[in-house]
Amino acid sequence: MNNELYADGIGEITVTGSIVRIDLMSLSATERDEKNNPKPVFRQRVIMPVDAFANAVDLMQKALAGLVEAGAVRRTADIQRLPRADGAGQADAGQPARKTDNMSPNFN
Repeated sequence: MNNELYADGIGEITVTGSIVRIDLMSLSATERDEKNNPKPVFRQRVIMPVDAFANAVDLMQKALAGLVEAGAVRRTADIQRLPRADGAGQADAGQPARKTDNMSPNFN
């Protein structure tokens, strides 16, 4: 039997010397912030040497490129702000698209 862990994202990455610590987080089912959104809570830490982290980042970048190419995700920098019903929110020509509230911070 394999152990699996679900995470909503990475809360923090800390580098100390030649060791990288990656804190995985998930959204709480019970705790809420002031806007009534689920609070991110620490779940588990992955600890690896710097060279293994560099290899993991390279592998994740290749996986992300495949997801972008397949249309499964879009990078924030590639997204033009869509106009809202009230006409607000359009990006000016030549201006970079601003981050939207519904985009994952993991793909910025």
